[in-house]
Amino acid sequence: MDKASLIGVILGLACIVTVGYHASHGHFAMFYSQEGFLTVFGGSVSVVFMAMPMDRLKSVVGYIRRFMFHKSPNPVEVIQMLVRFSEKARRDGILSLEAEVKKINDPFLATSLAMTIDGQDQATIESTLRLEILAMQERHKAGKKFFDLVKLYGPGWGLVGTLIGQIGMFGQLGGSVESMGKMLALAVVATMYGTVLANAVAGPIGDKLALRSSEEILNREMILQGIMSIQAGDNPRVTLDRMTAFLPQTSRSKLKAAA
Repeated sequence: MDKASLIGVILGLACIVTVGYHASHGHFAMFYSQEGFLTVFGGSVSVVFMAMPMDRLKSVVGYIRRFMFHKSPNPVEVIQMLVRFSEKARRDGILSLEAEVKKINDPFLATSLAMTIDGQDQATIESTLRLEILAMQERHKAGKKFFDLVKLYGPGWGLVGTLIGQIGMFGQLGGSVESMGKMLALAVVATMYGTVLANAVAGPIGDKLALRSSEEILNREMILQGIMSIQAGDNPRVTLDRMTAFLPQTSRSKLKAAA
């Protein structure tokens, strides 16, 4: 579980519920408009269906899961593992790492190490792994794109609902107060729905996914450098130096001190 995401969701809900309670004195039904809900949420769904292919839309649950659950390996642990592999390869030969492949949970790391053990040349290993990083980056872009679309068009559909409500209200001039009130509620609530959807839901999720993608790309680039160092038969200290270049200075110093 990503604790930061969970805390953010809880704080956001707490703020909205608290303010809504004081504004409505507990009558939350005044914030609901069926017409506004259909306009904003239905319209936003229609936009993502028009803008994205179906195979990407089927991964929406995975995007949300990625927002709430972070499974990327710890960079420090990865460095320590690869330095240990480097030491073992220098001492017992590269084939001694064959048993280690089955113990690795990260598919990218397992694949890269298996290619090294198989004796593939550096150029082949590097080009293959970089293609995999590129493909992963494109998949992650689709996840962010989904929420960017909702963030962009959600408020627009809220404006559509507002305009419909205003037109309906003007059309009811001289009529019943209840009808005019319903149209006015639609106009105001639709704007609120669009704003909340964009700024409290889609925007933060998209930004978190972009950050996680950057972290994973950097982590895989670090793994790539470590694997290339092992394949070249470098001294484990060289492998450590190449990989710690991707860490903040504080983490880098602690890791080298413990090595």
